[in-house]
Amino acid sequence: MPLTIADHIFLITDKEEYKFLRRKTKPFDFSAHTPKEIQELLAKMKKAMHAAKGIGLSANQIGVDAQVFIAEVQGAQGETKFYAVFNPKIEKVSKEMEISEEGCLSIPKTFGEVPRAREITIKGQDKKGKPIKIKAWALLARVFQHEMDHLNGMLFIDRATSTYEIPASERLARKAPR
Repeated sequence: MPLTIADHIFLITDKEEYKFLRRKTKPFDFSAHTPKEIQELLAKMKKAMHAAKGIGLSANQIGVDAQVFIAEVQGAQGETKFYAVFNPKIEKVSKEMEISEEGCLSIPKTFGEVPRAREITIKGQDKKGKPIKIKAWALLARVFQHEMDHLNGMLFIDRATSTYEIPASERLARKAPR
């Protein structure tokens, strides 16, 4: 059955979209989708994430009830690495925690201080259904945990020790080159 993919990122301000974001997603069934459909899903997710200037996106944020997320984070050498993880599970979590600011494409203009494990190891499947295992730390570990929360119906505001709104003008000023 072809995937129905929304043409926008779901927001918590829409009642129906909020309900959908709060549901635990279903495991991704590779036998129900062609490689072309899977590639199309990933392409649409990547396009939506880039358009919103995000670094991670879960499938349910574009209306797909499936355990899939993508992430794109800059590495230590400045290279950008793209990840697509299907049916992710956290295998190992470090005891060391870090509190850092997070935002979410489904909760515009809202940010919060969120404690997360500094390092995690996840396992899942790649876009072909082959088993993968990824050890992540720092920002990548944070993004993976954030996106996996989405797949379980959780939002970063559920874990945040504090939240605050930043007007668009102030956010843009922060990102402007000095």
